[in-house]
Order: sequence, then structure tokens, then C-alpha cells
Amino acid sequence: MRAEYSAGREVPAQGSVFAYGAAAGLLADRLFGDPRRGHPVAAFGRAAGAVERVLWRDHRGWGALHAVVCAGGTAGAAALVARGVRGRDAASVALTAAVTWTVLGGTSLGREARAVGGALAAGDVEVARERLPRLCGRDPEALDEGQIARAVVESVAENTSDAVVGALVWGALAGVPGLVAFRAVNTLDAMVGHRSPRLLRFGWASARLDDMAGWPGARLTAVLAAVAGGAPARALEAVRRDAGRHPSPNAGPVEAAFAGALGVRLGGTLAYGGRVEHRLVLNGGGRPVEVADIERAVRLSRRVGVLALGVCVGGRLLAGHLLGRRGR
Repeated sequence: MRAEYSAGREVPAQGSVFAYGAAAGLLADRLFGDPRRGHPVAAFGRAAGAVERVLWRDHRGWGALHAVVCAGGTAGAAALVARGVRGRDAASVALTAAVTWTVLGGTSLGREARAVGGALAAGDVEVARERLPRLCGRDPEALDEGQIARAVVESVAENTSDAVVGALVWGALAGVPGLVAFRAVNTLDAMVGHRSPRLLRFGWASARLDDMAGWPGARLTAVLAAVAGGAPARALEAVRRDAGRHPSPNAGPVEAAFAGALGVRLGGTLAYGGRVEHRLVLNGGGRPVEVADIERAVRLSRRVGVLALGVCVGGRLLAGHLLGRRGR
């Protein structure tokens, strides 16, 4: 592995460590999906839930403390582990690969989306409704076939950013601690970041932190979806025109890009937890989502993941090269 130099002193080739480790982690995710037993993210969720039970108050400050304790503590622990293997390239690559595999969820995302699509293709709407909550928080009972298909495509788009691209971006920026911190923040948002009466104030900090952490990955996802979707001009125009209409600052660009790339309409009326939302349509010139579009969305998501790996690895290697030249 190539060594980089700074002020005449040899330092670990962290760019190469991330390149090999992230590539191996993405490959592991493609081959095996999420770990079936003892998933670290599930363990983090249980720990965060225990901390929530101790700290919960109907107050933003206590929610911020919860986010700091859970996300900050986990990132700090990851930094200590990474520091312990620093200078040992093989161990560093193995750690990066294992953590990347753990935090990525692209294969499981595609598997669940295809399961719903398969049920719809077989005409079994009830099975599709039963499986939909594994992908998103929609109320599935009143959804027809087209609405379920639209919900799946929207979930694939949003989670391509949350479960794949965003993690790779933070891994490129901050190594193993970045990978772990991003997944911790994203998990906290899913746990306490929604607008229920109990969590409206307590989960505010986690939701805002997730918005900030997800910002760069969402923009990269939108650009890569436009590039990989075969209709870049249409996708980018949908992002420019419609992304700001979405209530989420990060889901908006991603869903608009997928809508334009696939030539479909996303958005509209939906229901979460008994609450109905009437959202504006993304890519209004597109056609309604069909069942076959689920497979197209999954394939687009997979292409975006590979491109994101290339961009993040290339960016990390370039940054290391530039820093090495400055230090000489």
C-alpha cells in the first residue's frame, strides 16, 4: 500500500485504506446483505432506546443531550477502535470493510422492494401491504396497487441516499468514525425524529442533525441518479423545479431525481401514522408509477451505489494526494 508523507514523516495511506475497505464492504453487502444475527445497528437501537427511557423529557435540550450521548458516544468509541489499528494497514482495511458492510443497507433495501413488487405482480395486494412497513412508515391499509408501487419507488430513492451514498460520503470524509456516526444519526432520526406528540420536541435535535448529516449524500445521490438513469436533463430539471416542494430537504432532491430518471410522477397524497399529507407532485410531466418501475428503481439504486463508491474513493485519494504534496 502506498505511503503518504507529511513534513518528512511517513503516515498511513488512509486514502488507500478507505478505498480497499469501502470496496470490500460494498461487495460484502452485495453478496450477503445485512448481517442476519447480532446486527450492530440493532444493538445501537436497543442502547439508544434505553438512553431515551432515562433522558426523555418533553424538551429540546434533553433531546439534544440524547443525540450527543448516543451518536457522539458511538462515534467516539469507533474513533478509539480505529486509532488502535492505525499503522497496521491490513487491520485498518479489515475494520473499514466490516464497518462499511454493517452500515450499508443497499442489498436489503432492494430485497424488500422486490418482495413487495413480486407480491404486486402476482396480484396479492394484501401481502404487499403486509410487507410495505418494512420499507417505510406509510399506512398501507388504504393503498391500492399503484399507490403501493409509488411508495416503494419513493422509499428506494430516499434510502439509496440514507442507506448507501450518505454513509460512503461520511466514510470518505472521516473514515470509520464517519461511517459509524452517520448510521447512528440516521438511526436516531428513525427512532425519535418524527412528529408525534411525545417526540416533537425531544426528537427535534436528532431530526435536525440527520438533515445536516444527510445533506451532502442526498445531493450526490441526486446527481448520480441523473447520470445513471439515462435521462440526465429530465432528472436534473425535475430536481431544479420540484425538489424544494418536498417537506424534507434531503428526500426532495433524491426523489425528484429518481422521478425524472425513471420518467414517473412521485409525491402526492400519503398517510403516516394516521396523519394525511398532501404533497406536491415531483416530475409532474411523468406517468403514474407501475409495478415494473420497482425493479427499474432498484437497478438504478444499485448503479448509483457503485458510482458513489467510485466518487468517494476518488475524492479521498485525491485529497490524500494533495495533502501529501503540501506536506513535502
